[in-house]
Amino acid sequence: MGSCWFGCVPSVDVAGKRKAGSGNGKSRPPAKKAAAKAPAGPAKKAPTVKRDVLGKNGKIKRQRSRGSRIRRLLLYVLLAGLACALIACGGFVYIYKTTELPDPNADFETNTSFVYYDDGKGGQGGQLGQYAIQNRDAISYDEMPQDIKDAVVAAENRTFWSDSGIDYKGIVRALFNNAAGNATQGASTITQQYIKILYLTQERTYTRKLKEAVLSLKLGKEVSKQEILEGYLNTIYFGRGAYGIQAAAKAYFDKDAADLSLQECATLAAIINNPSQYNPDAGKDAKKGLRERYRYVLSGMASAGKITADEAEKAGRKLPKFYTGQTDDKYGGQRGHVLSMVKDELTTLTNKETGQPFTESEIDGGGLRITTTFTKKAMDAAEQGVNEVRPEGKQFSDKNLHIGVASVDVNTGAVQGMYAGQDYLESEINWAIAGGQAGSSVKPFSLAAALKAGYSLKDTFDGNSPFELDDGTDVRNEQDTSYGSAVNLLKATEDSINTAFTDLTVSMPDGPQKILEMMNKMGIPPNKGPGKHYGFPPASAGLDPYPSITLGSATISPINLANAYATIANGGRFHAPFIIEKVASKDGEVLYDHSESDQQVIDQEQGSDIAADVSYALQQVVQQGTGTAALGLGRPAAGKTGTATNDKDQVDSAWFTGYTPQLATSVMYVRGKGNEQLDGWLPSYFGGDYPADTWTDIMKRDMDGVDVEEFPPPAYLDGEAPEDGHAPTLPPTPTKKPTPTESPSDTVKPTKTPTVVPTPTPTPTTEVPPPPTSSAPPTSVPSPTDTCGVLGCQTPTPSATTSPSQSVGRAMALAAFWNRMRW
Repeated sequence: MGSCWFGCVPSVDVAGKRKAGSGNGKSRPPAKKAAAKAPAGPAKKAPTVKRDVLGKNGKIKRQRSRGSRIRRLLLYVLLAGLACALIACGGFVYIYKTTELPDPNADFETNTSFVYYDDGKGGQGGQLGQYAIQNRDAISYDEMPQDIKDAVVAAENRTFWSDSGIDYKGIVRALFNNAAGNATQGASTITQQYIKILYLTQERTYTRKLKEAVLSLKLGKEVSKQEILEGYLNTIYFGRGAYGIQAAAKAYFDKDAADLSLQECATLAAIINNPSQYNPDAGKDAKKGLRERYRYVLSGMASAGKITADEAEKAGRKLPKFYTGQTDDKYGGQRGHVLSMVKDELTTLTNKETGQPFTESEIDGGGLRITTTFTKKAMDAAEQGVNEVRPEGKQFSDKNLHIGVASVDVNTGAVQGMYAGQDYLESEINWAIAGGQAGSSVKPFSLAAALKAGYSLKDTFDGNSPFELDDGTDVRNEQDTSYGSAVNLLKATEDSINTAFTDLTVSMPDGPQKILEMMNKMGIPPNKGPGKHYGFPPASAGLDPYPSITLGSATISPINLANAYATIANGGRFHAPFIIEKVASKDGEVLYDHSESDQQVIDQEQGSDIAADVSYALQQVVQQGTGTAALGLGRPAAGKTGTATNDKDQVDSAWFTGYTPQLATSVMYVRGKGNEQLDGWLPSYFGGDYPADTWTDIMKRDMDGVDVEEFPPPAYLDGEAPEDGHAPTLPPTPTKKPTPTESPSDTVKPTKTPTVVPTPTPTPTTEVPPPPTSSAPPTSVPSPTDTCGVLGCQTPTPSATTSPSQSVGRAMALAAFWNRMRW
């Protein structure tokens, strides 16, 4: 190995490369003598050799530690934050210097919301009413009781007397919550709330919050705390249409603000937070929430030393007694029902500006311009028609006899007219929404379901009374009349034969469910659970899939029933009913605009044909069935009568619902609580009497000046029946059993004489209905050639006397009947 040595460690230069050694060992490192002198003990770990890194220029690059890098990053962040803060402060100062407090009165007086009729052309008509006329009876700070000042501070801003007008912690908290995606939160002091009321919109944006902060600071510098609190208490919304403490004292306790007690002051202060949620008129849950908020306010007053703990405890035991007298007479008559209905509907619609439903404060104080679908003509027609026809006498006043009316545009679903019953100031029950048992008024939906299933108008069903269901339940016709074992659907509809429709229902596979689905599609909302929940109201109590569904055991509103009949008149195309066309801000910005929905709901392929055949059957109800009173309209009309009985077998509702090609109207008569006895009390309880006469009077007024339109001809559908045994046959003469019993249907002969054309004779089984005419209903007896229909021809007679010519006509009708059976 020559001069090489073993066991040594080769030298390493600064770049980490091994040096070349020399043969004579001169390049070896000197011996470490100190190693022998090292004290005994554990060996020390050799230190880590720090390696330098060369930069791009070949020089050694200095390495920074992790801590150094973090410190440098923090420095950059601090400098950037400082720069942003300086910019923000500069911007804030600039905005503060250049922002002037606007005149509160000029802006605030425009906050009344106005409600308008539809002009009949889809535009804004005359004024229907308004919400919260802001005639604030402002009072001075000294006139306000000390308790209301202390209570409001305890409820809304406990640092009011010491803060600058802005809650900085609250703003930061709201920013973090909003950034985290939680519900938008406010962070408002009394000063900020006052600013928002006077100068700003209700939108929830950071821009508005910035403006609010600037104006709050400005106001805090220029106006004293006492003046701010005085202004706040004179302008804040307390609910019940009351703005300001004086109006609130009158609305809730019928006294001046100066006379309010501690309990009353604490209650009003509690309500400010959410007048809708803490409305004492809104039920038990609302009162419970108000009670909790009320005690929170009293606790805050005690904590601030404004009252003693004993006073707070004693006052907190119960809420004070609220004033329950009449509200502002601007709600008198039918107008109050409409305004209440519109307000309720607004809270379900989305404000485009906020992305949230309209709030009560926006409605009552946001300066909204609300265009409804109600027309002055239709509203007047409904009220005048009811007053013209209803029976006279104190016992038949609105307090006892409740009449509900609704008129719906066939082509749009817009509710144009309504009669809700009693004066709103005397009763807030809206019978156009509350409704009653619909009885035979629902049979057209059973007919539509049957035609869709494959049956036709000529198919026959058991018309004898009683008809026994599988569970042993008996279904009876009006006065227990039997019409024979084979009654066609056209005849069953004309005379509202309960047993035939019950037989139809159980003959269809899953018949009750099919009828329920058809009703739901056409405009009757379900009871609960799945299905389309729309309308007024959005549910129909008792609408369940049982055989009795075809007899109208469910509670349905006149609005929903009129809208469902409008679907028939519209060829099976459904529109959800609506009452608000457009909402705009006081500056004209559109905040809501109704968009129409239009879809074929009966059947995609045969929907219009099914609707035409159902409509044809309902025209025969008017021409010669239970609804002949509607002939007085003097133009093509279709409709259906209906009565229903309660659990005591007493008739408790009477209906007539019908339509022209343009408008559908439903009329309902009920008594007392809506399920009390009509038969034996009302001069006549049949749907073909008072309800049909009322309908005719209303529709005459509605159709005045409107062009006469015709219905489409029947399609004469004849599909594959889902069950045998319903082939067409000639029904026998109806027979009446000795002991009549009443059932939820109608009679052909109302006890009150119709005021129109002569009523046809009791329907012989050989007579068949005419088709729809091409002109207005005749005022005299037509010739046989004018009355040929889907099942044959007939000659209607004005009396029970049969002339030779009538006998010939009947013979001709009989021959034509069998010829028509071939289609």
